[in-house]
Amino acid sequence: MDIAFKGEHLLQGQIGQFFIILSFGSALLSFLSYYFSTTDDAGKADSSWQNIGRWAFYANVLSIIGIGVCLFNIIYNHYFEYHYVWAYTSRSLPTRYIISAFWNGQEGGFLLWLFWEALLGLFLIFKAGTWERPVMTVVALSQVVLASMVLGVEIFGMKLGSSPFLLLRDSMEGPIFSRPDYLSFIKDGQGMVPSLQNYWMIIHPPTLFLGFASIVVPFAYSVAGLWQKRYQEWIAPAIPYALFGCMILGTGVVMGSFWAYESLNFGGFWAWDPVENASIFPWLTLVGAVHVLVVYKNTGHSYFTATMLTMISFVLVWYSSFLNRSGILGETSVHSFTDLGMFWQLVTGVVIFLAIMVYLLVKHFKTMPITKKDEETYSREFWMFVGSVFLGLSCFHLIVVTSVPVWNAIFHLNIAPPADAARMKHYNVVQSSFVVLITILTAVAQFLKYKRTDVRRFAITTGVYLFFAAVVTALIAFATGVNKMHFVYILAMWGSVYSVTANGKMLADAFKGKIKLAGAAVAHIGFALMLVGALIAAGTSDVISINNTGEGFTADFAKENNPRENILVYRNQPLKMGDYMVTYLGDSISAPEHFYKVNYKKVDAAGKVAEDFTLWPKVQVNKGSLASSPDTKHYLFHDLYTHITMTNSISESEEPGAEKDGTQADEDDEKSYDAPIPHEVAIGDTINFREGFMVLKKLNKGVKVQNIPLKDNDISVGAQLEIVSHGKTYTAEPIYLIKDGGVYDFSKKVADAGLKLRFSKIIPEKNKVEITVLQQKESAKKYIVMRAITFPYINFFWGGSIIMVIGFILSIFRRKNEMKVVPVAVKQGATKGVGKRQPVSLK
Repeated sequence: MDIAFKGEHLLQGQIGQFFIILSFGSALLSFLSYYFSTTDDAGKADSSWQNIGRWAFYANVLSIIGIGVCLFNIIYNHYFEYHYVWAYTSRSLPTRYIISAFWNGQEGGFLLWLFWEALLGLFLIFKAGTWERPVMTVVALSQVVLASMVLGVEIFGMKLGSSPFLLLRDSMEGPIFSRPDYLSFIKDGQGMVPSLQNYWMIIHPPTLFLGFASIVVPFAYSVAGLWQKRYQEWIAPAIPYALFGCMILGTGVVMGSFWAYESLNFGGFWAWDPVENASIFPWLTLVGAVHVLVVYKNTGHSYFTATMLTMISFVLVWYSSFLNRSGILGETSVHSFTDLGMFWQLVTGVVIFLAIMVYLLVKHFKTMPITKKDEETYSREFWMFVGSVFLGLSCFHLIVVTSVPVWNAIFHLNIAPPADAARMKHYNVVQSSFVVLITILTAVAQFLKYKRTDVRRFAITTGVYLFFAAVVTALIAFATGVNKMHFVYILAMWGSVYSVTANGKMLADAFKGKIKLAGAAVAHIGFALMLVGALIAAGTSDVISINNTGEGFTADFAKENNPRENILVYRNQPLKMGDYMVTYLGDSISAPEHFYKVNYKKVDAAGKVAEDFTLWPKVQVNKGSLASSPDTKHYLFHDLYTHITMTNSISESEEPGAEKDGTQADEDDEKSYDAPIPHEVAIGDTINFREGFMVLKKLNKGVKVQNIPLKDNDISVGAQLEIVSHGKTYTAEPIYLIKDGGVYDFSKKVADAGLKLRFSKIIPEKNKVEITVLQQKESAKKYIVMRAITFPYINFFWGGSIIMVIGFILSIFRRKNEMKVVPVAVKQGATKGVGKRQPVSLK
């Protein structure tokens, strides 16, 4: 029997689900129409199939916008009857994170990907020209596969996709869902993981997904070029899109590093986590593809490699998505999603585009253009090709090691993933080896010309710059401590410095009239500076919160943290830490975040305060455990990074089930103090206590006592006290009240001094009063355990990333302007050819 559930808002979800089905159907119709316009209507200027494909794609765009509006509506209004809203949001979630909740779950991520790809498709419809039909066939097919991931329907007993409009009662079991009023028991959602509550998560995922989506465009051009046997023509229009994909995806990855650095507490910006690795698979191969595409465009060499790298980049986008979303990395990555039952659907997505790539490369291998003449060893294109090969090998290493869980599943192995320290060392050493080769090649290529270079001049110039780079590297190594690191890191530093200097020369030449060369030089300089910053910051970071007390805290703490690198700081008790005196001054709550005020002071030899600043690291209570986010003091040449690893100062209101009645709260409060000690004092007398002293300054008669009205015969007196503790001064005024014949006292707390003060008696015969002092027990004193790290020269990493993006932008404009120029390969006789591979004369 159907149950009439109360309070549900079903219309929004029904409309949203309608738009999901419409997006899938319209993408499928667009794909088929563009396919037939490419095959059946080939050569026709006006194609009805093409028109249908366009209008179907317009419908796809509108349906995706409709899905987004409906999903945002149910998120914003906290409709917890929907599983997506309940799983990823809560009423306490700040408004700014309501936006990021849209893509917090897998379904939202697919929708974001769909949205960006739809906008790119619209752009291509108006700009692709004669490439529209074959290119849009591929883009529409990608939309079909993506839309299937959010369908959330069951066909022949098989689940197809996961819908963001799935109802909570349809996704979970329990007796509560048999009640018509089940929503009255669901007061809030599960909320967002604390580490995701960061402004970078508002901009990082959209940028990353735009990068993923943009790679479909060069992939589509390469597919269209082989499919239509227009082997050379697709290269020029594909290069700007490939550069755009490199720029956006690279920016998204760096934003992820920013987020990890500012929000996570592992102490760094890159941990070689499998999901982090997966995000750079397609970036590495696409950067390699761009270089080989340029090589082919200028010389006619390396066509197969250029095409293969372009195609594999989009296949790796799907493989990365599989790793992240299938649940297969659940035991090796803290960032991966759990399996939503789409494991084989994700595998199918990878296989579809891999099959297209393999089929076209094999089918057209014999008819692809080749050159009669081998490349000159002393030519720029040769070493650009070699550099791209090493980028591919770097990616291959990451794929092999990151995919250990996949190999275990396929071959029934039981290879255990390495521990964090071993994993970091392995990746750092191997990838640094690739860095040495790649950076040197990006520099060597700048001293070479296309076709052929004078060997003697090249050798002299290269030798001078290599020697200069070695001198600079030696200075950097000894100044920063890099010389104490693994020799591979020093070589990587040498290669990076060499790349900066060599490309700096090229940039200087660009300003002398070769401005079109500026983009590549700027991008290479930015990339090399990123590596310099990463090598120094990661290799010479220094933990300054050294614990020399032998305190191990707890056994559970030692499992996750190194007690030697964490110090215990009591509230308002300054503690020496390296060159600083640190003081935990207090805390504040801005729900759901709990901020800790940590003051740093550096005193010079003369006793003067050279630095004085405050950091606010924060924590959240997340399912019974602390989720910590650091705060960082930024200098020009280093960062000081601080995060909380343990505390006893989380307030009861932040703990689940912590509400207590007033009596119980008072009793618990008294238990946290030592036995009360009364003191008889006159005005001006001093009372000493364990961590300071206080002075009775004066007695104030007739003070108001909260909202209690006083009669003529009532007496109220306040004892004005000045308290000095740990160099800080506080004031408090406990009150003594005689009302209607009864005697009352109203205590005052001085939390920062750990005191509770009572004006407990007036002694007129001695002209004194009694002040009772309660001191907080040592075990009840608020404290934090914190870890502090310095990261030298990390601004080279952040600054280099910005410079690299600027270089990509300059290169995009350059290649866009070149699109009207006939490629060299075409000028020199490369033809489409059928039946055998056609040679390209380089005479």
